[in-house]
Amino acid sequence: MAFLNISGVQKRFGHYTALENVNLQVREGEVIALIGHSGSGKSTLLAMIAGLTRPTKGEILLEGQPIRSPGPDRGVVFQNYSLLPWLSVYQNVRVGVDSVHRELTDAERARITEKFLRIVGLWEHRHKKPGEISGGMKQRTALARALATNPKILLLDEPFGALDALTRTNLQDELLKVWDSTLEDSFLRAIWGGQRKTILLVTHDVEEAIYLSDRIAVMSNGPAATIGKVVEVPLPRPRNRREMLQNRAYLEVKEELLHLLTVVYAPEPPRKPA
Repeated sequence: MAFLNISGVQKRFGHYTALENVNLQVREGEVIALIGHSGSGKSTLLAMIAGLTRPTKGEILLEGQPIRSPGPDRGVVFQNYSLLPWLSVYQNVRVGVDSVHRELTDAERARITEKFLRIVGLWEHRHKKPGEISGGMKQRTALARALATNPKILLLDEPFGALDALTRTNLQDELLKVWDSTLEDSFLRAIWGGQRKTILLVTHDVEEAIYLSDRIAVMSNGPAATIGKVVEVPLPRPRNRREMLQNRAYLEVKEELLHLLTVVYAPEPPRKPA
């Protein structure tokens, strides 16, 4: 049985069909990227997995159980950070920890909060409010909060899309560092049960998709978008960006993705006014 099973999913908004017959099976501990043009339904599919909206037809199962509403087993990081502006960096992470780790002592929850703030390099900035930190630091806070709640699957909706190129690459590296260190870090191994997190990532960035993912699901264009093809990423882990860019497999995957996005699923040119 697949860890996450998306089967025959359709999503309609009134008379508009956004998604049609979407099928995808995700293995536990796998990183999957969803890539496609604007309007291809990537974020809509992620919202259904998050339980924020339901499919019109079909079903989405997480460990064999249907997803019908949001839950702590799914951590979500959006592009707009979703932080509480009146709380400090520490409090924004701690409020998530408190909501899902109620069985733990106050000291244990404080330790989890500190651990993940240190992982993303924000412990020294823990007393600052969101309005006092950069966009990259805000996204680090949102990522720390999502990871600290120990979800079964992490859903990332273009989390680095609004950041400058340098900050974006740094955060990609940090995400992979956390994912890769799960089996070596005794603390992460203890609270996550020695299992790497399953990650589903929405992105427009071809290089980001290849760098982070095990497989890439390419969406066709809407209306009635679907997963047109799933591309394997045969690159070794842990990943090294510089080595990846010189790897023939990277160049072949990139060429295939660009062909799919610019030829097979090329967006229709805008219509000229009559």
